[in-house]
Amino acid sequence: MRIAVVGASGNIGTALLRALQADGRQHEVIGVVRRPPPPEPPYDAVLWHALDIADPVAPERLAAIVAGVDVVVNLAWGFQPSHDPAYLERVGVGGTRAVLDAVRTAGVGHLVHMSSVGTYSPARSGQRVTEDYPRDGIPSSPYSQHKAAAERLLDRAERDAGEDLLIARMRPGLVLQRAAGSSLLRYGLPALVPAAVLRWLPLLPLDQQFCVPVVHSDDVADAIVRVVEQRAGGAFNLSAEPSIGRREVAAALGAKAVQLPAKVLRGAADLAWRLHLQPLDPGWIDLAFGVPLLDTTRARDVLGWAPTVDARRALGELIEGMRDRDATASPVLRRRSTREQLTDLLTVGPITRRRKS
Repeated sequence: MRIAVVGASGNIGTALLRALQADGRQHEVIGVVRRPPPPEPPYDAVLWHALDIADPVAPERLAAIVAGVDVVVNLAWGFQPSHDPAYLERVGVGGTRAVLDAVRTAGVGHLVHMSSVGTYSPARSGQRVTEDYPRDGIPSSPYSQHKAAAERLLDRAERDAGEDLLIARMRPGLVLQRAAGSSLLRYGLPALVPAAVLRWLPLLPLDQQFCVPVVHSDDVADAIVRVVEQRAGGAFNLSAEPSIGRREVAAALGAKAVQLPAKVLRGAADLAWRLHLQPLDPGWIDLAFGVPLLDTTRARDVLGWAPTVDARRALGELIEGMRDRDATASPVLRRRSTREQLTDLLTVGPITRRRKS
């Protein structure tokens, strides 16, 4: 098959490239990213095109790139600069619109879109939902609102295209792998904080109500490959067991959990974010305490999918990857350098304001 992957060099994209090259598969893969990676595994067997999906000319250029492919997989999304939500909306929602326009123009009949547990409306702590649960997102989370808005674009596209376009929506929980360690450090820790701090964290201040679904990147990639090769459509929840709560996070960090009410944590995160002392907007706290757990029955029944990595192991891999600053050759997953971050902070400003991440 000829497969175009938009956003092919990030966390999920890197895992997908590994999966598409496994078991003697002979797929032709076209990668569309803002900054193509160097020709090292698993990026060396891909025909790369440089394109910023937020660019106004993206639909026209992308249509030419995907002409003649069997399926387009859209993984493109932005997480920084968190102080520029309008730009993040142009990447996530506008990028989804660009992909849909390109797919229609090129006459591609199958689209696989990377959605998220974040597309779902708030739920009770520990509540498990199927794919028909309301999809209005967490109101105070820009990420969640953008994911929900992107899915509304898919709804309209399905109605307009009818049988001419089959759309699959992947809705994973938090997607983790070791190789994403440095990348998530850049997004989650202030520039001045070294990765080594994660080895000496004595306490984990977190509300006991914390409970989120988690899945390994390789298992998400496996689900996408199954959707592509089976030409499947519809929505698919993806997560592993058990759900991850405060106890599991504390165990993975080797820290002692202490009660900190979510409201207090949010207030501290909000103040630190507004002062540019940490890069995550407070909506991520609301997301962490508002998303449901996921019923994955449909993925198991329709795709024959099941996670191969349990959630505790996926979390442990990620934390080890963060401690070791694990990385790949991709610009997105490159190794975190405190010196580089400090240089960028002094020359081009904090990551929360700049578009280089």
